[in-house]
Amino acid sequence: MRIVLGVVATGLLLIESGGVAQSVSRASVVSSPIVTTASSTKPRIDFDTQVKPILESKCMPCHFKGGKMYDRLPFDKAATIRTLGVKLFTRIKAENDRRLIEDFLTQTP
Repeated sequence: MRIVLGVVATGLLLIESGGVAQSVSRASVVSSPIVTTASSTKPRIDFDTQVKPILESKCMPCHFKGGKMYDRLPFDKAATIRTLGVKLFTRIKAENDRRLIEDFLTQTP
């Protein structure tokens, strides 16, 4: 699939730039590796240093040790947050905080 897309993209570039599509052999296009950069991947979100402080600022004391909801929904455990998902956005309104938590939820444990 990537090879086909590479061939199509190269052909379109040649047509747009005024080049002749026949000047590029199929073999040279097919043998060109497709390179992805490291910057295209999102950095890993750490629960203890990035997510937990957000939850502590919004959900303390109820969902942390000693709180009345801790036994049912302990927010100091990543597994609880993965189970709840975006339902915990009831208290978290800041877009940056939501985005960080969403990124945490989408990464593999």
